[in-house]
Amino acid sequence: MASFGTIGIIGAMQEEVKLLLEHMDNPQAEQYSGLTYHRGTLHGRKVVVTQSGVGKVNAAVCTQVLIDRFSADAVLFTGVAGAVDPELNIGDIVISTSSLQHDVDVTALGFKRGEIPYQAVSEYPSDEALVKLAQSVGDQVFSGRCRTGRVLSGDQFIADRAVVRTLYEELGGACTEMEGAAVAQVCHMNGIPHVIIRSMSDKADGSAHGNFAEFTVEAADRSFAIVSGMVQGL
Repeated sequence: MASFGTIGIIGAMQEEVKLLLEHMDNPQAEQYSGLTYHRGTLHGRKVVVTQSGVGKVNAAVCTQVLIDRFSADAVLFTGVAGAVDPELNIGDIVISTSSLQHDVDVTALGFKRGEIPYQAVSEYPSDEALVKLAQSVGDQVFSGRCRTGRVLSGDQFIADRAVVRTLYEELGGACTEMEGAAVAQVCHMNGIPHVIIRSMSDKADGSAHGNFAEFTVEAADRSFAIVSGMVQGL
């Protein structure tokens, strides 16, 4: 595996950032574009940890700052998601093989759903080595609960069974969330390897209001365990 100088870690939730900061050595906070970035070391590796905020624009800005200001040469994105694949259960982990923006819809002009017009790439593959490392760590700490798949992103909180079925049947998604594909696109445009790690907090079926609060802490613990193990293995 390639050696990375600085690893950018984006957490979707405050709980995840808090766990990472508690285990970092000498974290130093800097602010850019309205977000706080924590530079330090984790398991002896240089890392920059930040909470992106919700949605694709926040995630994209955050990722570009990590690359431009902090010279991140790998990006790990971690957070919660709604399960789209009916075989997934709450608490399962999805490691991205690729990601796609499900809310890009120019089908009226003959493009496929998720296809960005006049752009060569609309589905962004994750770095194979990072995927394998995430799988290896996941199998060690949460045996039988981790799988790989396509992550779907959009500026929508999905809570409709019919929409979930469409995302699964038409786009082949494993889970849906609101940031990952934007992170992936920025990494692709800059030639930076990335992977998305999502813990299922709900089934994206309208029951999320109760599930989300209940499983947020558990999901943060699971995501942190994998990210921490990955940093050790890099």
